[in-house]
Amino acid sequence: MTTNRPASTPHRRLLGFGVWRWLLAALFAGVAIGAAVALLHRPAEGAPQVSTLPGRPAATWASQRLRAPDFHLRDASGAPISLHHFRGRNVIVTFIDPVCTTLCPLEAQELDAALASMPPAERPAIVAVSVNPWAQTRAAFRRDARKWRLTPQWRWAVGPYGGLAPVWRDYKVGVLDRKKVVHGVVVHNVSHTEAAFVVDRHGYQRALFLWPFRSADVAAVLGRLSG
Repeated sequence: MTTNRPASTPHRRLLGFGVWRWLLAALFAGVAIGAAVALLHRPAEGAPQVSTLPGRPAATWASQRLRAPDFHLRDASGAPISLHHFRGRNVIVTFIDPVCTTLCPLEAQELDAALASMPPAERPAIVAVSVNPWAQTRAAFRRDARKWRLTPQWRWAVGPYGGLAPVWRDYKVGVLDRKKVVHGVVVHNVSHTEAAFVVDRHGYQRALFLWPFRSADVAAVLGRLSG
């Protein structure tokens, strides 16, 4: 959970309970435990295999079963970025708050460690979709790169609320902004689902990791896709 103070007015809504009938059981408050999500099986194309065993992804999908939703946003430098841009390369799509000081840095460290354990030629791109459109500043991105020790494969995907909200919804990620005004200043407390999706080189979802997860487990899934 993070707090930032731009003067813009947000839309306040909780996103993400969709066609897979995912019950996103917890959004974070303060230094809360990672998101708890129950994935209920449905007899339809693209239904995930679900696991609660330690070291396993929260869900996996067979090859060419569930296309990962594409998006068209901007990166930290303002250049266009989309999932289709990475076709032919494995990708991790995660959801990060640029000014988070609790769970997001820990998740970033595990993802970076997963990539560091792999041969350079097999390392996927990491696309971090912002969940905080009120804190997307170049200063925040520079600070994250330095303090979180982000790898060169890390790319931000940012935009206004109206551009980001459909991406959150498509990936069934819950984002909640608790807005309040303190001494005339708008304050945003953002809570969100800590999720990382592994997307294969053909653009299909293959695994979902929910925090907390380990870098070795992410690397194992990526290794199987690269083999």
